Amino acid sequence: MGTGALRTEDSRIGKKEILLALQHLIAMFGATVLVPILTGLNVSVALFTAGAGTLVFHLVTKGKAPVFLGSSFAFIAPVVLVAEQWGLPYATGGIIAAGLVYVVVAAIIAITGPGFIRRLFPPVVTGPVITIIGLTLAPIAKDMAAQNWVVALFTIAVTVVAMTFMRGYFRLLPILTGVVSGYIFAAVMGLVDFSGITAAGWIAVPDFMAPAFSWAAIGLVAPLAIVTMIEHIGDMEANGAVIGKDLIKDPGLQRTLLGDGLATALAGLCGGPANTTYSENTGVLAVTKVYKPAILRITAVFAILLAFLGKFGALISSIPSPVMGGISIILFGMIAAVGLRQLVEHRVDLKLGRNQLIVATILVFGISGAELPIGANLKLVGMSLGAVVGVLLNLLLPRQAADKDEIIK
Repeated sequence: MGTGALRTEDSRIGKKEILLALQHLIAMFGATVLVPILTGLNVSVALFTAGAGTLVFHLVTKGKAPVFLGSSFAFIAPVVLVAEQWGLPYATGGIIAAGLVYVVVAAIIAITGPGFIRRLFPPVVTGPVITIIGLTLAPIAKDMAAQNWVVALFTIAVTVVAMTFMRGYFRLLPILTGVVSGYIFAAVMGLVDFSGITAAGWIAVPDFMAPAFSWAAIGLVAPLAIVTMIEHIGDMEANGAVIGKDLIKDPGLQRTLLGDGLATALAGLCGGPANTTYSENTGVLAVTKVYKPAILRITAVFAILLAFLGKFGALISSIPSPVMGGISIILFGMIAAVGLRQLVEHRVDLKLGRNQLIVATILVFGISGAELPIGANLKLVGMSLGAVVGVLLNLLLPRQAADKDEIIK
């Protein structure tokens, strides 16, 4: 048994583990709070559901996977769209439905095994699907940054410097460094409104919101579960590679998907953003070399405690849009780059016409925001449509014929 497995099974908690838990929270903090800021959801609720969802995940997976769940970027566009048309409660109703999609797929995997899900989502599908998550969100980042390009570019510059020159654990903190620096710069320029912080109490119950349901809203939000399940599988494989265990086998993909789905449904029930596994989590594990799942549970408890600090939530909500716009430009671009990296690392041969067709079709459907109505109340839009079309093409296009024929010379 390797040292990674031994560390994972060691449940003793001391001062070192508590400090590591705080490091995990700091590293994943920026991405966790960015989603509610961009969608209009409550920041404190997002922190609460990230922490509570992580504890649910660990309960379902028997505490075997060192994972922290946070706000999913993939749901930003549909949540904003639903909120504009029907209101935020209907968006969170759709998030609950998305979580239930996870539950159904987890049940299928429990019966058939994980092999079929790997056949559905090979790298030629997962790579471009992840890429369109970032590219679809690009206009949102641009619009926020355009409110003050000086602040946005300053935030970008500091973040780039932090990513380039920081070393070790601190290299995991460029987003936080960029946000803090951009906030200070914006405050000096008089762009920060501190009135909300002054008015907020030190202790406050998060502003939980009951969901509302309509088939139209569910039809816009729930299909995104296809996209985030692809992201989930990639993160489980990456985490397993870092800690030296096959998490797809133990605790099993059916358990990790079920935990993620229940956490997402819980988030929607409380009025928070959908949950997802985080690549930042993998980075912290790789740097610290400590793989105790218990540390991530402590991180979850810290996130829940922060949710009840009223002034803290008000402070996060006061971050000016240009600062978040600058950070978003980098984050969304990095998401797109991760998808391209999958194609490269798995050596997807884009000389083959079959692969060209799959990648090209996913990108066009996903980025264009094309819509495909399915019945009276359901439709596939953008990312979800691109993912479904990619899966179908991968299953239907003959491999041998494609290997012999290049469509684009």
